[in-house]
Amino acid sequence: MDKTTLDRLLDKVRSCTLCQADLHHPTRPIVQAHQRAKILIAGQAPGNKVQHSGIPFDDASGDRLREWMSINKKQFYDATKIAILPMGFCFPGTGKSGDLPPRKECAPQWRDLLIDQLRNIELTLVIGQYAMEWHLREDQKRNVTQQVLDWKKNWPHLLPLPHPSPRNNIWLKKNPWFGEEVLPQLKEQVSQILRK
Repeated sequence: MDKTTLDRLLDKVRSCTLCQADLHHPTRPIVQAHQRAKILIAGQAPGNKVQHSGIPFDDASGDRLREWMSINKKQFYDATKIAILPMGFCFPGTGKSGDLPPRKECAPQWRDLLIDQLRNIELTLVIGQYAMEWHLREDQKRNVTQQVLDWKKNWPHLLPLPHPSPRNNIWLKKNPWFGEEVLPQLKEQVSQILRK
């Protein structure tokens, strides 16, 4: 079977070494996409565990995100249903207070090209500060909490989310409205999209 434009593009992404000189480990771009995907997860960057496994959200953050979406791993890792494009495709390394920000080379080089090939996306989940800066450019001065509080602004096509990392447990406890108001809507929307 002939490769699609997206397949050829993914081959290029997966062999990308743009940031190699600035990393202390080999590049390993981690993405998931298919032209039939209906949901796009716009995350930050793979963590160290994901860098080793090569599987996006193969960690505690992924467990929580799947719980938020009310889907199992089989559904989550079905590229014909869900595309996963972090802002940086490789693990950026660790700093004093956790993982470093996503590398800045990835998004300008690849993001628009990939998203242009995902023409069936019905819902984009924008996870964390760096993804919000890209996908919600008109609201860049707002912080994550403000973006999530204003979740209805682009609903039901786009939803800003806090990062599902265990590091955000304090944020989740301080903002119970997120679990009470936002997550039920997210679960219902994901269910409707995946049933089609």
